[in-house]
Amino acid sequence: MKKDELVKRIDQALDNIRPYLETDGGNVQILELTDDMVVRLELLGACGNCPMSTMTLKAGVEEAIKKAVPEVISVEAINITKPGDPHAKLPDNML
Repeated sequence: MKKDELVKRIDQALDNIRPYLETDGGNVQILELTDDMVVRLELLGACGNCPMSTMTLKAGVEEAIKKAVPEVISVEAINITKPGDPHAKLPDNML
């Protein structure tokens, strides 16, 4: 299967959980699907600086992606930050 097809399936899986992320002021976007089947994501809004981001990523996002696209080996977020990080991305309505 082509990489762009897999990315499309990953994005569709994310669409199923985006409403839950958006409820808490967050979101997620796909940055890359590596050749070794690792999905790299960017956590947006409140997800970028939430102390629960790691749990959300593993228990929610990764589970949803792997269920929809079993070819995926793992999911990584490039920007999980600690609370109070001045470089964390915040939702537009919080700026």
